[in-house]
Amino acid sequence: MAAGASETEEGPDDVELQAGGVDLDEEDRDLAISGLEPLSYFGTDFDVHGLVRRLNQEDIVVPNFDPLADPESDLSGFQRKFVWKKTQMDRFIESLLLGFPIPGIFLVQQSNKQLLVLDGQQRLRTLQKFFSGWYAPEVEFRLENVGEDFKGLTYETLDDEQRRLLDNTFIHATIVKYNRSLGGDESVYSLFERLNTGGTNLYPQEIRVALYHGELVELLRELNSYPKWREIYGPPSERLKDQELILRFLAFFEEEEKYKRPLKAFLNDFLSAHRDLEGLSKDGLRKAFHETCDLASSTLGRRALRAESQVNAAFADAVLVGLAHRLKAGPVEEPQKLVEARESLLGNADFTSAIARATADEDRVTRRLTLAKEAFGSIR
Repeated sequence: MAAGASETEEGPDDVELQAGGVDLDEEDRDLAISGLEPLSYFGTDFDVHGLVRRLNQEDIVVPNFDPLADPESDLSGFQRKFVWKKTQMDRFIESLLLGFPIPGIFLVQQSNKQLLVLDGQQRLRTLQKFFSGWYAPEVEFRLENVGEDFKGLTYETLDDEQRRLLDNTFIHATIVKYNRSLGGDESVYSLFERLNTGGTNLYPQEIRVALYHGELVELLRELNSYPKWREIYGPPSERLKDQELILRFLAFFEEEEKYKRPLKAFLNDFLSAHRDLEGLSKDGLRKAFHETCDLASSTLGRRALRAESQVNAAFADAVLVGLAHRLKAGPVEEPQKLVEARESLLGNADFTSAIARATADEDRVTRRLTLAKEAFGSIR
């Protein structure tokens, strides 16, 4: 692998969930967010030995966004778990030993001067593992997928020239200054999106849980483990797509009237405005979500989130919001009719067009939510 190759791979849930609108509509994903603030940044070079030392001392931190976030970080949780295979790790180290140029990294400087890794975690963790001598617990990091000159080497068995070359190789870092209290969340979010085009492939919710970490993000994690939700959604998503669906439900249920494109900005604004549940009732949100999932699971099952065979986010928006609004009127006395209402919606051309394409358009969002609320609201 060349040093500049992609750092991530698709997770197992991506195969099933890409179709049917489960991700943000492609047109919506490409829409620019307006009103972005400039970011302050500077460039510097770190030698590899110094980078590893800073990582070990936690002056540079690779935060993990899930399942636990670092409560001390302004940006707790940007990164996904380590995904490079041993072959990729070996060849990255080999690139350094050959003196090949490698891409720079992006770091975020917090108010306490600690540096958080925005982009480059695979490279940094590979270096940290190689210098430690261990690829995994009780598994020595010995180069294997490399040329004969380097095969079998560990950091300790490098000769003096090889060690000096590795230790003294400089990696360029772009350091973004960030202080949450001063704002600029959307600018950092947009920076993530722009870095994303280079192969990091972070998904929108993976960025949000870092930028807007607080009580609402923790509530999303809690709700995501609710058994009835798991019954209708399926196995947990490694890319947090299930948590994004819950966020969409809560945002549309609470503030549908505020919706405007792009959808990603609507969800960002909802999380930002209610980061610590300002203006929302935690118990109320939990109750609405649990009751909606209970009803959906007992009547529609996995069809609650699927117009066909795969999860469809636009369809899920409509069904979940429609059921939640129906439950505001009290218990459902004729639950079997919910199945008929679902079939009626799928037979409605206006509804199906609103879940099939351009699903983030304001009129299509309003149309599918209104039709679903009408369909389920007419049931006793």
